[in-house]
Amino acid sequence: MEVTLLIQATDDSFRILEDARKQAKGLLDSASILEDARRQAKGLLDSTVGVTSETRQMEKQKIQAIFKGAQEAKSGFQNFIATFALLFVFWILLSGKFDPFHLTIGVICSIVVAHLTHDLLFANVRVGETRVIVQRFIAYIPWLIYQIILANIYVAYLAMSPRMPIDPQVLRFSTKLESDISWVTLANSITITPGTITMDIKDGEFFVHALGKRVADDLHAGEMEDRVAHIFMEADHIYIQDALDVARIYVALRK
Repeated sequence: MEVTLLIQATDDSFRILEDARKQAKGLLDSASILEDARRQAKGLLDSTVGVTSETRQMEKQKIQAIFKGAQEAKSGFQNFIATFALLFVFWILLSGKFDPFHLTIGVICSIVVAHLTHDLLFANVRVGETRVIVQRFIAYIPWLIYQIILANIYVAYLAMSPRMPIDPQVLRFSTKLESDISWVTLANSITITPGTITMDIKDGEFFVHALGKRVADDLHAGEMEDRVAHIFMEADHIYIQDALDVARIYVALRK
């Protein structure tokens, strides 16, 4: 009897252990299912976040492209106006005629040329606004006219002097200017000043024909080069006004 009870108790114990094992296995399986569900949910959430971030990035890029396009359009229009103003001023200076016919022709030609070349004239400008550059160029014109008057007087003296102290020579010098527009401005300034003609420019090296020693010395002094550098804010020619202008621009951008 006791043996029968012992065997029955042992079977009951094994059965209880087996049920407990099955329940534990079921709990583990449930936990595994929950973990898989959690991972899937996390994956879906990560995918959603990734898509949202990508969408936001695309929207941000679109907005930046819109602002960049608007800024380029504004810059292109400013360059067009500046180019037209420069061309028309040179037209007036070189033609010397102020009747309606010649002024109208000048306006038409300046508009056509500015439309074709406005993206080239200021292509190498690195620092500063176009408006600042135009203002500086306009301020440069009176000084250039004064130099032209002085050069005219000197050339007249050379031509009318009994000794004819003419000493023609070809000057060769390397400029500190860096941009194409500053080279062109300096070359034209030299050419329209009586007594000097820019013959050629090669890799920043100028070849200039000078009629006399005085004009050659004035050219070697480099004042014209410095003033042209001041217009375009060349890095090798830093002026106090450059710092003031850049500071004003920086403050305006910070607002």
